[in-house]
Amino acid sequence: MKLPIRPMLPTLVGQPFNRPGWINEEKYDGIRVLAFGSGNKVQLWSRNLKDITAEFPEIAQCLTRLRGYDFVLDGEIVAFDRNGISRFQLIQRRAMDSNIQPVLAVFDCLEIDSREMMKKPLCDRRNALEAIVSARHPLLLRSRRLCANSEIAFKTAKEKGWEGIIAKDDNSAYEPGKRTRSWLKIKCRRESEFVIGGYTPPAGHRTEFGALLVGLYDGKLLRFTGKVGTGFSKKGLVDLAEKMRPLRTRESSFEAPPDESGVTWIRPMLVAQIAFAEWTKGGMLRQPAFLGLRYDKAPLECLWRERDK
Repeated sequence: MKLPIRPMLPTLVGQPFNRPGWINEEKYDGIRVLAFGSGNKVQLWSRNLKDITAEFPEIAQCLTRLRGYDFVLDGEIVAFDRNGISRFQLIQRRAMDSNIQPVLAVFDCLEIDSREMMKKPLCDRRNALEAIVSARHPLLLRSRRLCANSEIAFKTAKEKGWEGIIAKDDNSAYEPGKRTRSWLKIKCRRESEFVIGGYTPPAGHRTEFGALLVGLYDGKLLRFTGKVGTGFSKKGLVDLAEKMRPLRTRESSFEAPPDESGVTWIRPMLVAQIAFAEWTKGGMLRQPAFLGLRYDKAPLECLWRERDK
């Protein structure tokens, strides 16, 4: 296999379904990663082909202990709260809290001992995965399988407070770098990625900035989708301000800039994970909250046509 490769991506659908030959897995709220193991060397690559091995040394070290195998595994780095729910923002906060321990939830095996598995059906790839990753690894876990009926699986996910479910055709091949309908994601929580195009000045007791101005690409144009003024810790405000400062520019990147006074525009190079209640009829976010920055997704991947409806 020519390395690295981009992962296969699921398509968002609005409702669960019951379809013969499909399986359902828990949808995790973390960082997508492909793990490449050869001999005693392991590399972790994000979905946008960034080597993030050094950011998660404990996981990489754990993968080197999978003796006797060269492998390519697909999964998601996640951190769980006290209720066992994966939360993206916990990964962002791990530098400030030593009790936060990310783990790798593995859900696919693309190669094992130089034998490429991508053209094999998912059921065979899952069997290969279970041969590599035991159920007792401290920092590795197999993705949780749910009821084959997506309607029941989705109900379970909502009751437990998970982000959602991923429905997969158990006979499908792995299509690297493609967003296909062989994998379908159904979300319970409203979260998505948005491009930061500017920020308002601070007010009251807040420092650094007031609210982020975010948007999505509609074709080649950046479409404004709202202001995000909550979800920031004190340290988070300082860190994000430091990252935005060198990106400042005189002109807005938004197709139709919002009518706001005192805005500082920045080049659209940062992607934020945002939680929100719903979309308004005018295409704006209602009650958005900042969860963290995403380095595994490029701004041009944040598309209006693929927004969470």
